[in-house]
Amino acid sequence: MIPKITRRSVADTGLLPAHLHPVLRRLYAARGVTEAADLDLSLKGLARPQGLLDLAPALDLLEEALARQWKVLILGDYDADGATATALAVRGLRMFGLERVEWLVPDRFRHGYGLSPELAELAAARGPDLIVTVDNGIAAVEGVARAKALGMRVLVTDHHLPGEALPAADALVDPNRPGDPFPAKHLAGVGVMFYLLLALRARLRDGAGPQPALAELLDLVALGTVADLVPLDRNNRILVEQGLRRIRAGRACAGILALLEVAGRDPGRITTADLGFAVGPRLNAAGRLEDMGQGIACLLADDPDRALEAARRLDGLNRERRGIEAEMQDQAEALLAALPEGEGRRAGITLYDPDWHEGVIGILAARVRERHHRPAVVFARAGDGRLKGSARSVPGLHLRDCLADLDARRPGLMGRFGGHAMAAGLSLREADLEVFAEAFAATVEDRLGGVPAGPEFITDGPLEADHLTPEVAGLLRYGGPWGQAFPPPLFEGRFEVDNWRPLNGGHLRLWLRPEGGERPLEAVAFRWETAAPPGARVDALYRLDLNLWQGQERLQLILEHLAAAAV
Repeated sequence: MIPKITRRSVADTGLLPAHLHPVLRRLYAARGVTEAADLDLSLKGLARPQGLLDLAPALDLLEEALARQWKVLILGDYDADGATATALAVRGLRMFGLERVEWLVPDRFRHGYGLSPELAELAAARGPDLIVTVDNGIAAVEGVARAKALGMRVLVTDHHLPGEALPAADALVDPNRPGDPFPAKHLAGVGVMFYLLLALRARLRDGAGPQPALAELLDLVALGTVADLVPLDRNNRILVEQGLRRIRAGRACAGILALLEVAGRDPGRITTADLGFAVGPRLNAAGRLEDMGQGIACLLADDPDRALEAARRLDGLNRERRGIEAEMQDQAEALLAALPEGEGRRAGITLYDPDWHEGVIGILAARVRERHHRPAVVFARAGDGRLKGSARSVPGLHLRDCLADLDARRPGLMGRFGGHAMAAGLSLREADLEVFAEAFAATVEDRLGGVPAGPEFITDGPLEADHLTPEVAGLLRYGGPWGQAFPPPLFEGRFEVDNWRPLNGGHLRLWLRPEGGERPLEAVAFRWETAAPPGARVDALYRLDLNLWQGQERLQLILEHLAAAAV
């Protein structure tokens, strides 16, 4: 499939500092950073928490919990954002002096997502005075009602979009509530809980209360924010950058350092890519295959040996997850190949196999989306004639809004659904699968104005030959943090293939000579089977990076696309 290649437009760079490297000036301007103030990623640039709705009653609850030493139960979620938010809430409240703070996370396979009535019953058995939800709760109308009926107070902290009705919690802190004036709308769940702790410290300051060093929790904030794929606006870039700096300085919690060790990553060179592709998946593996409690325990471990033992268990689960995922990918491609032509080219893809693992369908949906460049919903059997689905979107389609449109068109077709722009979850009667597949494809097509086109690469244009250096690669590596909505630089270039060879795991190493260059540059292509023959002229899309080899950093191109050179 021939990709569409679009270059980013570059805004005026005149207001950026003159001392900034010209490549960085161009990259920042193309991503909407046009003033020197936007480059300041110090904590003083964070939005103030005071604009959050329900902040005062939320702080009243926490202040009373501290004064009376209530028993507080943190109710989390089974993904990396939920796990980091749970660990942050437990650690943070203990830093304020709360002695009885525990946590509970639902089992994906028995309880489903969030504070359900069943989970409220389990929580009540622990005897808490206060439940604090993290990364969930905005849609838990029935669960909050049950918790309240059982005599517990409920403080909801969440970042997901609300439904038509809000739960009747004692306080509800979510920047995406209707009418909430708080400007940083893209906080992850862990970011919302961090902000609540910041506000609590500010209130207690007036009463000479404890003033814990909350910056110690920024490693957790960075991991959860990156792993949840929320947009890296300036506020999130500040949180992530400050967390990365703590990790690089060796001041991360024992659990994160242990996860980096089992992933073979050097904490001193950590980037968002390491958090997103190495640490996050190992943490998520617990919630996908067994119980996210293992991941939370790893993040709460203070003893390095215990943390490493927990991280090794998570690494083993992640290896198991990869095997299950590979088998499911093969089955998904076979299902797509067997579809009639009309169904196979629908604007949105819907897939189901009765033997698919419920904990891996989210990853499979992402892989199908990446391969076929269309929104994908993948279902697994949930029992009692129902299916549980996980969906992933493409740029330009807000997935949660798309499902809301579908629900309005076909009331009652779906059960519970929720999520955000790029990812969502839902439930469905198995008998309604084909009806849903047609309705989903039609809704996607209406919102996008047609069937999504093939792959599209948005690039930063060519890079001058004298900028193909380790020095520039280092500036780019640490010049972000790069991530969702603030993408890492992608360049175009013409090269001659000097040589290539396969690597273990289905990857390639290549040596590419730039036009007019004297020496070939080393490149790597992940999940490629073959490349152009030696001597061929090719047009490449690549990222510039540094590869650590035998203690030394070497320039390396990471290839995203390669094609025969245009005439």
